[in-house]
Parts: sequence; structure tokens; C-alpha cells
Amino acid sequence: MNIATVFERRTLLKAAAAVGSLVTLSGRSARASAESQNHDGGNEVSVGETRMADIAFSSTTKVTVERRGQIVLIGVNRPYIHNRIDPETFVGLAKAYYQYDHDPSLRAAVLFGHGEDFSRGIDVDAFQAVVTSDRPRTDERGTIDPLAKGEPTLSKPLVVVVHGDCWNMGHELHLVADIRVAASDTRFGQDENTHGRFPGGGATVRFVREAGWANAMRYMLTGDHWSAEEAYRMGIVQQIASTREKALEAGIEIAEKIAACGPLGIKTTLASAHLAIDSSQAAALSKLNA
Repeated sequence: MNIATVFERRTLLKAAAAVGSLVTLSGRSARASAESQNHDGGNEVSVGETRMADIAFSSTTKVTVERRGQIVLIGVNRPYIHNRIDPETFVGLAKAYYQYDHDPSLRAAVLFGHGEDFSRGIDVDAFQAVVTSDRPRTDERGTIDPLAKGEPTLSKPLVVVVHGDCWNMGHELHLVADIRVAASDTRFGQDENTHGRFPGGGATVRFVREAGWANAMRYMLTGDHWSAEEAYRMGIVQQIASTREKALEAGIEIAEKIAACGPLGIKTTLASAHLAIDSSQAAALSKLNA
């Protein structure tokens, strides 16, 4: 690197610090530079980069965030209503996904649920106004759709750990993950058709792709629920743990193994694999809201 290049880089970094921007210099070249610098396992964040902040657990916090070195735990926290997803929770997840994806010090994320259940899916009453309107579920900047129905999507690994009831939108959040761990007590369901609705969060695309046509239709068309063992048989779960605590431990262990790998190689592996599937499913996902 010559002296002119060094001077130009320092000038840009000072300008970014002056305006206090979290995102203007977090484009592809800045992120690649930070990731290259962090390849040895450091957690330094360059000037102008996003740093994801913890969100402490409390009775009123709907989405928790806990950093653990190079991984982050994201928790759904509405146990009083079986972790059903209302608009505020959905936007909270969307913001958390975006912040994770843009924080170069974080290399893997684990999504889980507080309380007795992972999630029974959408909070229909709370979402009614959004669903019946033409408004997008996340119309704010700095968000990534947790259901991955359109761009942008996560470019970093997501591990999902489920337990208790994992129904409908909860199952669809689970299907978005790259790796999935279930406690042995998990009860899966995609039963919208028994309530006069249909699986509009991506299951008609991802469940079919992951489990095979007849396996997915067996449950979506009847509304029957299924077990962790059946999920493992169909390939939508990669590991079963005896308890919810052990399931979370297993998910964290997987995330830490991912974080120990080279970050650019991990991102390129995901990007390359998505080339094989994204174009074929994009049209179907884009029409789900209609």
C-alpha cells in the first residue's frame, strides 16, 4: 500500500468518525477489510462499523440480545402468550438480524425462545391491521426480514434452537436457519389450513425444499403436529437434545465452532450455496404476501 493510499484511507476514517455514522462506511469494502483484520480471532471494530448492543432480559423486553465473544444469542421473550410474534417482536428480530449481519466482530448467531415454548407463531390479533393492509411487516431501514422472503437476507450463519411448541410462524423462523437444534419435547406444527389461513411465512417453499414434497404436504394439508424425532427424520432438524437447556448448549457449541472458522470462508460458503436455491424460490416467496 503506497503513502497516498494510506493518507486517503485515514482521511476517510476521520470523516466517518466526525459524522458519527454507523453505516455509511460499512459497505462491502469496509466490512471485508474489518473481517480480514479480525481473521485471527480479534474483536476489534473499525471506525464507522456497526456494533450490536446487548438488550437485557426483563419482563417487558420482547427480544433479548446477549453477546458472548464472537457469537450472539437472540431470544424471543413473550412467554405469557407462548412467544407468539406480534409486530413489535417481528421488527425487533428484524433489527437484531440486521445489526448482527453488520457487526464484523460477530460471526454466528443463535435464535431461541424464553419460557416454555419457542413460539406458537403469529399473534393474529396483534398483526391483523398489518396483514390486511398493503404495508410491509418491516418498513424501517436497518432491518432484515426474519422470514427471509426478500432482500436483504442474512449473509452470516444462523443457528436456531427450538423447544416446546414450535408452530406456524415459529416453525417458519426455524426453517430460515442454516442449522437447527431441537429439544426432545418439541412439538412442531404448520396448521394454518385448519384455521382458514395458509402458511404465508415461507413454509410452502422451505418446508417442501427441506423435507420433500410429500413429507411437507402430509402436515401442511392436514394440520397435524409432529415430534422432534419426526422432524429429524425429515431433515429439518440436525440434532436433538434431551432437554431445552441441553439444546441451547448444543446450539451455542455449534455457533462457537462456526465462529472459530475463517469468516470470509464462512460467508462465501453461504453465498455460494444460496446461488443454488435463491433464484428458484424467489418468485414463490415474493408472492406469499399477496
